[in-house]
Amino acid sequence: MSTSGTGPVLVVGSRGLLGEAVVREVARRGRPALRAQVRWGADARTDLAQALDQALEAAGESPVQIAWCAGVGVTATPQEVLDAEYQTLCAFAELLTGLPEATRHRMTLFFASSAGGVYAGSPSQPPFDERSPVGPLAPYGRAKLKAEERLVELTTSGIRVVVGRIANLYGPGQDLTKQQGLISQLALAQQTAQPLGVYVSMDTLRDYIYVDDCASIVVDMMDRAHQLDPGSPAVTKVLASQRSVSIAALIGEMRRIHRRRPRVVVAPSARALQQARDLRLRSVVWPDLDHRPLTPLAVGMVSTGEDISRKLRVRGRSRS
Repeated sequence: MSTSGTGPVLVVGSRGLLGEAVVREVARRGRPALRAQVRWGADARTDLAQALDQALEAAGESPVQIAWCAGVGVTATPQEVLDAEYQTLCAFAELLTGLPEATRHRMTLFFASSAGGVYAGSPSQPPFDERSPVGPLAPYGRAKLKAEERLVELTTSGIRVVVGRIANLYGPGQDLTKQQGLISQLALAQQTAQPLGVYVSMDTLRDYIYVDDCASIVVDMMDRAHQLDPGSPAVTKVLASQRSVSIAALIGEMRRIHRRRPRVVVAPSARALQQARDLRLRSVVWPDLDHRPLTPLAVGMVSTGEDISRKLRVRGRSRS
């Protein structure tokens, strides 16, 4: 895939699952990846301003790309937490619009959104793509759409904006404390012999994309967008493997890998009302970016399990 970008990439949320992978991908391509060191809370705006200044200084007159991969929100996140995240994002948007015009015209911003969050209640039939009407069922999905809309406004100031509506992301580096990521939670349950409560039907269909594959598409999206004229309309793309897998099939694959079945308990919950049973996805925007070999699900599940095993060993040593 052609890489037109030459300047630095500022990664916001660089310690998260996607952010870490984007940093690795940028470095793999021989380009500088800058990690925004942000104290989320009252100091976030100050830290984001400092990170932006550092990126602009490193770029000189070169293009600047920003990958916003931050976000602690999940489906069950309280509204006040989502509101605080949105205010921080708005503060960053204000920083960008306050830059000189020439600087804005060489900037590209990627925003990591959620395909599951925005399409969960779509009135159209799956598979969902960029043309499908959105229909979030939970505050998390509505917050993602609101953030998308705010950042898309930046195109009027000359900044190129690309939005990635990402499928279920998985791989090494998942934050297990967020209770997010079914593959990671299954692997954790398998290795700790603890039961995992699943509150949706076993025939629920989801699209799982390995984090390194997703990061590669993210960087390609930013490079492609840089070739557009300043202020071009924002581009939204679904980032997915475009293959659906049921929860029952995931459990079966985990059993095949580990030669024993993970302990799964179907636990009905009101949260199931915020989940769609069928979230098959596809992309019709910049489809050539999807023409690449993707990590097979079984291979990705093994890598994820090995990462969790290492973390458990480290945790065990720290307690001994």
